[in-house]
Amino acid sequence: MEHTREQKMEAFGRLLDIMDELRVKCPWDAKQTNESLRTNTIEEVYELCEAIIQNSDEAIKKELGDVLLHVIFYSKIGEEKSVFDVADVCNALCDKLIFRHPHVFGDDAARTAGEVEKSWEQIKLKEKGGNKTILEGVPASLPSVAKAHRIQDKARNAGFDWEKKEDVWNKVSEEFTELRNEIADMNDDKMEAEFGDLFFSLINAARLYKVNPDNALERTNQKFIHRFNYIEQESKKQGRNLKDMTLAEMDILWEQAKTME
Repeated sequence: MEHTREQKMEAFGRLLDIMDELRVKCPWDAKQTNESLRTNTIEEVYELCEAIIQNSDEAIKKELGDVLLHVIFYSKIGEEKSVFDVADVCNALCDKLIFRHPHVFGDDAARTAGEVEKSWEQIKLKEKGGNKTILEGVPASLPSVAKAHRIQDKARNAGFDWEKKEDVWNKVSEEFTELRNEIADMNDDKMEAEFGDLFFSLINAARLYKVNPDNALERTNQKFIHRFNYIEQESKKQGRNLKDMTLAEMDILWEQAKTME
């Protein structure tokens, strides 16, 4: 169902009115702070990500609403503290979008997404109150896989990247060899460091081949969960405990689960 601009604005205004009332009349909503909401915000964003992975339009709509609620909630708290309100949030975002898109709102020319990305980091460095260094914009709290991908992507936008994507496999091979050497020496600290280097190089390879490493890993997570759950269910049907089964017996069920996918 499509809505007019007036209907969209009316819905947004209705949400603001509801939030105003909740902060006054609901004991739970009234006592929330930025700090108390933070963990819930993280959870809501992850739930949105899960809905996107499931490719469920209905779930995405629902989770977007939950995320939007948190945006409005933080804005309301800012308003109560007389530091900013939702209008300030929207206007700051509008200003940022206009500044970062000189090819749309200015005289710069960019015909492809690649051309836009090349100038992206330099534009952000010129931004008032923006990042002082290219990698400063990578949130410290990002999960490690997503952080590595973002770091590499920002470095690429600054021109620091492989000339040929195929060359990355030499780096992967090099890191794998270094890891095996440290495993042979059983040096725990160096093994951890080399595992990190290997992961970083594999994430780099995924980026170069246009594969989102976080999505790829989550796909494998879900695949493993499905297959392992099948083993557990089948073992129960046989009246057996997983711990009492041999690895060979579990492998048979594992292969059965694979054929059913």
